[in-house]
Amino acid sequence: MASSSTSSSGLTFKLHPLVIVNISDHYTRVKSQMQQPSSNSNSDGNSNSNGNDRVYGCVIGVQRGRTVEIFNSFELLYDESTHSLDRTFLEKKQELYKKVFPHFYILGWYSTGTDAHESDMLIHKALMDINESPVYVLLNPSINHAQKDLPVTIYESELHVIDGNPQLIFVRSSYTIETVEAERISVDHVAHLKPSDGGSAATQLAAHLTGIHSAIKMLNSRIRVLHHYLLAMQKGDIPCENALLRQVSSLLRRLPAIESEKFQDDFLMEYNDTLLITYLAMFTNCSSTMNELVDKFNTAYDRHSRRGGRTAFM
Repeated sequence: MASSSTSSSGLTFKLHPLVIVNISDHYTRVKSQMQQPSSNSNSDGNSNSNGNDRVYGCVIGVQRGRTVEIFNSFELLYDESTHSLDRTFLEKKQELYKKVFPHFYILGWYSTGTDAHESDMLIHKALMDINESPVYVLLNPSINHAQKDLPVTIYESELHVIDGNPQLIFVRSSYTIETVEAERISVDHVAHLKPSDGGSAATQLAAHLTGIHSAIKMLNSRIRVLHHYLLAMQKGDIPCENALLRQVSSLLRRLPAIESEKFQDDFLMEYNDTLLITYLAMFTNCSSTMNELVDKFNTAYDRHSRRGGRTAFM
């Protein structure tokens, strides 16, 4: 079902590490829950390719022009005996993801194995009513220490004429790994976590953040020295040096000014939130004061009524 040729669609695929972690986690959980006996395993520790240890799911993301970016994935319920998907479960998961990620769409599906199977095309065709040209992400869970590349293959489907009959087959597509800052932090902690001499977790990210913190700390200390020096010069404690002032002015001009549309939007949003909280606090205080005034008025009015009633009775 899979051809050795590459895709001719011209699409550029960007795969996020979160998808690989999700597929690996899905396979590991299913593998541990099945607890197959050792007789069903090969000499290398991998289960036989009977299809029982395969997992299935959908990949979601966005497509901008000819660029397809796969951000996330979720699991699917697939009955291997009838080769059918649980459409109710799929629609429910799609609806839930739409509420959190409204701009994400189902781009295709994923599975595990060493190669594409004949039954994979049935799942592929079943998802064509959601996406006309779904992608197929295949993760090979077998461990090969000699292989340095990621054991992930992305397939597209193309219509080829084989023996005079048009058939839909899988063709390989190239891809690149794309990541964002928040995703890089979490994936780096998972991939490079190792115990250090002190017993804590030491990662490449921790070393990177430590270097950034040291640089910012040094910059802060030097700016503080200049600030104290300029204050002392302003007060007359030290003589004024025009040459030094020109150097400080030139240094400040080289600093990047925070003037951008995103900064203005974030600043105005935070400013409006602060004003809203202030107004709410003021309204709450006014309501509390008004409530106390009404209570005092009711108490005084009730006493006056009772006092007036007793006088009339006497």
